[in-house]
Amino acid sequence: MKSMAAKLFLTMLRIGLFTFGGGYAMIALLEHEFTEKKGWLEKDEFLDMVAIAESTPGPIAINAATYIGYKKAGFLGALLSTLGVCIPSFVIIYAISLFFDAFLSVTLVAYAFKGIRVCVIYLIFSAGIKMLKSLPKSVFNYVVIGAVGLCMIAFSLFAVSFSTVFYILICGAVGVFIYLVRRVSGRKAGEK
Repeated sequence: MKSMAAKLFLTMLRIGLFTFGGGYAMIALLEHEFTEKKGWLEKDEFLDMVAIAESTPGPIAINAATYIGYKKAGFLGALLSTLGVCIPSFVIIYAISLFFDAFLSVTLVAYAFKGIRVCVIYLIFSAGIKMLKSLPKSVFNYVVIGAVGLCMIAFSLFAVSFSTVFYILICGAVGVFIYLVRRVSGRKAGEK
Protein backbone atom coordinates (compact mmCIF):
# COMPACT_ATOMS: atom_id res chain seq x y z
CA MET A 1 0.00 0.00 0.00
CA LYS A 2 2.81 2.45 0.91
CA SER A 3 4.66 1.48 -2.27
CA MET A 4 1.59 2.34 -4.36
CA ALA A 5 1.15 5.63 -2.46
CA ALA A 6 4.77 6.53 -3.24
CA LYS A 7 4.24 5.68 -6.94
CA LEU A 8 1.13 7.84 -6.97
CA PHE A 9 3.00 10.74 -5.37
CA LEU A 10 5.86 10.59 -7.87
CA THR A 11 3.50 10.22 -10.84
CA MET A 12 1.38 13.18 -9.75
CA LEU A 13 4.49 15.24 -8.96
CA ARG A 14 5.76 14.65 -12.50
CA ILE A 15 2.35 15.43 -14.03
CA GLY A 16 2.05 18.60 -11.94
CA LEU A 17 5.56 19.68 -12.85
CA PHE A 18 5.36 19.20 -16.60
CA THR A 19 1.80 20.26 -17.38
CA PHE A 20 0.98 23.87 -18.17
CA GLY A 21 -2.50 25.29 -18.55
CA GLY A 22 -4.34 23.87 -15.57
CA GLY A 23 -6.54 20.85 -15.11
CA TYR A 24 -8.09 20.71 -18.56
CA ALA A 25 -4.67 20.64 -20.15
CA MET A 26 -3.75 17.80 -17.77
CA ILE A 27 -6.59 15.55 -18.92
CA ALA A 28 -4.68 14.15 -21.90
CA LEU A 29 -1.62 13.47 -19.77
CA LEU A 30 -3.73 11.93 -17.00
CA GLU A 31 -5.45 9.65 -19.48
CA HIS A 32 -2.16 8.54 -21.03
CA GLU A 33 -0.61 7.91 -17.63
CA PHE A 34 -3.60 6.21 -15.94
CA THR A 35 -5.15 4.18 -18.75
CA GLU A 36 -2.47 3.51 -21.34
CA LYS A 37 0.85 3.52 -19.47
CA LYS A 38 0.06 2.27 -15.96
CA GLY A 39 -3.33 0.61 -16.52
CA TRP A 40 -4.72 1.95 -13.25
CA LEU A 41 -8.08 2.80 -14.85
CA GLU A 42 -10.14 1.50 -17.76
CA LYS A 43 -11.21 4.06 -20.38
CA ASP A 44 -14.83 4.09 -19.17
CA GLU A 45 -13.70 4.53 -15.59
CA PHE A 46 -11.42 7.39 -16.66
CA LEU A 47 -14.38 9.15 -18.29
CA ASP A 48 -16.35 8.68 -15.07
CA MET A 49 -13.43 10.08 -13.07
CA VAL A 50 -13.28 13.18 -15.28
CA ALA A 51 -17.04 13.66 -14.93
CA ILE A 52 -16.81 13.37 -11.13
CA ALA A 53 -13.72 15.59 -10.92
CA GLU A 54 -15.40 18.21 -13.11
CA SER A 55 -18.70 18.21 -11.26
CA THR A 56 -17.30 18.45 -7.74
CA PRO A 57 -16.01 21.73 -6.31
CA GLY A 58 -12.33 22.43 -6.81
CA PRO A 59 -9.78 22.19 -9.59
CA ILE A 60 -10.19 19.19 -11.87
CA ALA A 61 -6.54 18.12 -11.54
CA ILE A 62 -6.71 18.01 -7.75
CA ASN A 63 -10.06 16.19 -7.77
CA ALA A 64 -8.74 13.65 -10.29
CA ALA A 65 -5.56 13.12 -8.26
CA THR A 66 -7.57 12.61 -5.09
CA TYR A 67 -9.91 10.17 -6.84
CA ILE A 68 -7.20 7.99 -8.35
CA GLY A 69 -5.13 8.16 -5.17
CA TYR A 70 -8.04 6.99 -3.03
CA LYS A 71 -9.00 4.27 -5.49
CA LYS A 72 -5.48 2.83 -5.64
CA ALA A 73 -4.16 3.36 -2.09
CA GLY A 74 -6.92 4.64 0.18
CA PHE A 75 -6.58 7.79 2.28
CA LEU A 76 -2.76 7.87 2.15
CA GLY A 77 -2.84 7.54 -1.64
CA ALA A 78 -5.40 10.36 -1.93
CA LEU A 79 -3.33 12.61 0.34
CA LEU A 80 -0.02 11.96 -1.42
CA SER A 81 -1.53 12.20 -4.91
CA THR A 82 -3.12 15.53 -4.06
CA LEU A 83 0.12 16.84 -2.56
CA GLY A 84 2.11 15.58 -5.55
CA VAL A 85 -0.03 17.41 -8.08
CA CYS A 86 -0.14 20.62 -5.98
CA ILE A 87 3.50 21.01 -4.91
CA PRO A 88 4.98 21.95 -8.33
CA SER A 89 2.38 24.64 -8.99
CA PHE A 90 2.76 26.06 -5.50
CA VAL A 91 6.56 26.22 -5.72
CA ILE A 92 6.54 27.74 -9.22
CA ILE A 93 3.89 30.35 -8.40
CA TYR A 94 5.65 31.23 -5.15
CA ALA A 95 8.97 31.70 -6.97
CA ILE A 96 7.30 33.81 -9.66
CA SER A 97 5.56 35.96 -7.04
CA LEU A 98 8.90 36.87 -5.52
CA PHE A 99 10.09 38.33 -8.81
CA PHE A 100 6.76 38.98 -10.54
CA ASP A 101 7.40 42.45 -11.95
CA ALA A 102 10.90 41.65 -13.13
CA PHE A 103 9.72 38.29 -14.46
CA LEU A 104 6.98 39.73 -16.68
CA SER A 105 9.22 42.43 -18.12
CA VAL A 106 11.56 39.85 -19.69
CA THR A 107 10.72 39.67 -23.39
CA LEU A 108 11.69 36.01 -23.62
CA VAL A 109 9.22 35.12 -20.85
CA ALA A 110 6.40 37.02 -22.58
CA TYR A 111 7.01 35.08 -25.80
CA ALA A 112 7.25 31.80 -23.89
CA PHE A 113 3.80 32.42 -22.39
CA LYS A 114 2.38 33.12 -25.84
CA GLY A 115 3.74 29.79 -27.05
CA ILE A 116 2.42 27.98 -23.98
CA ARG A 117 -1.09 29.35 -24.67
CA VAL A 118 -1.13 27.65 -28.08
CA CYS A 119 0.09 24.40 -26.53
CA VAL A 120 -2.62 24.54 -23.86
CA ILE A 121 -5.34 24.93 -26.49
CA TYR A 122 -3.97 21.89 -28.30
CA LEU A 123 -3.82 19.83 -25.08
CA ILE A 124 -7.42 20.66 -24.16
CA PHE A 125 -8.63 19.96 -27.71
CA SER A 126 -6.78 16.63 -27.96
CA ALA A 127 -8.12 15.53 -24.55
CA GLY A 128 -11.64 16.34 -25.72
CA ILE A 129 -11.19 14.38 -28.94
CA LYS A 130 -9.79 11.34 -27.06
CA MET A 131 -12.69 11.39 -24.62
CA LEU A 132 -15.17 11.79 -27.47
CA LYS A 133 -13.70 8.76 -29.27
CA SER A 134 -13.93 6.57 -26.18
CA LEU A 135 -17.50 7.64 -25.39
CA PRO A 136 -20.05 4.86 -26.03
CA LYS A 137 -21.80 5.33 -29.39
CA SER A 138 -25.45 5.96 -28.57
CA VAL A 139 -28.19 8.28 -29.75
CA PHE A 140 -28.42 9.87 -26.29
CA ASN A 141 -24.70 10.73 -26.24
CA TYR A 142 -24.83 12.20 -29.75
CA VAL A 143 -27.90 14.30 -28.90
CA VAL A 144 -26.32 15.65 -25.71
CA ILE A 145 -23.00 16.45 -27.42
CA GLY A 146 -24.80 18.13 -30.33
CA ALA A 147 -27.10 20.16 -28.07
CA VAL A 148 -24.25 21.34 -25.84
CA GLY A 149 -22.09 22.18 -28.87
CA LEU A 150 -24.88 24.18 -30.51
CA CYS A 151 -25.65 26.02 -27.26
CA MET A 152 -21.98 26.87 -26.73
CA ILE A 153 -21.62 28.20 -30.27
CA ALA A 154 -24.89 30.15 -30.14
CA PHE A 155 -24.12 31.65 -26.72
CA SER A 156 -20.63 32.64 -27.87
CA LEU A 157 -21.94 34.26 -31.07
CA PHE A 158 -24.64 36.22 -29.22
CA ALA A 159 -22.37 37.05 -26.25
CA VAL A 160 -24.66 35.33 -23.75
CA SER A 161 -22.93 34.63 -20.45
CA PHE A 162 -23.63 31.00 -19.51
CA SER A 163 -21.42 29.16 -17.04
CA THR A 164 -20.05 25.73 -17.90
CA VAL A 165 -21.33 24.61 -14.50
CA PHE A 166 -24.87 24.94 -15.86
CA TYR A 167 -24.00 22.73 -18.85
CA ILE A 168 -22.76 20.07 -16.44
CA LEU A 169 -25.79 20.33 -14.15
CA ILE A 170 -28.31 20.31 -17.01
CA CYS A 171 -26.64 17.34 -18.75
CA GLY A 172 -26.47 15.46 -15.44
CA ALA A 173 -30.17 16.13 -14.79
CA VAL A 174 -31.07 14.99 -18.33
CA GLY A 175 -29.04 11.80 -17.82
CA VAL A 176 -30.79 11.05 -14.51
CA PHE A 177 -34.19 11.79 -16.10
CA ILE A 178 -33.51 9.40 -19.03
CA TYR A 179 -32.32 6.73 -16.59
CA LEU A 180 -35.50 7.07 -14.50
CA VAL A 181 -37.73 7.00 -17.58
CA ARG A 182 -36.03 3.82 -18.83
CA ARG A 183 -36.28 2.22 -15.41
CA VAL A 184 -39.98 3.02 -15.03
CA SER A 185 -40.78 1.86 -18.58
CA GLY A 186 -38.78 -1.33 -17.95
CA ARG A 187 -40.87 -2.08 -14.85
CA LYS A 188 -44.12 -1.48 -16.74
CA ALA A 189 -42.98 -3.81 -19.53
CA GLY A 190 -42.01 -6.43 -16.93
CA GLU A 191 -45.44 -6.23 -15.25
CA LYS A 192 -47.25 -7.03 -18.51
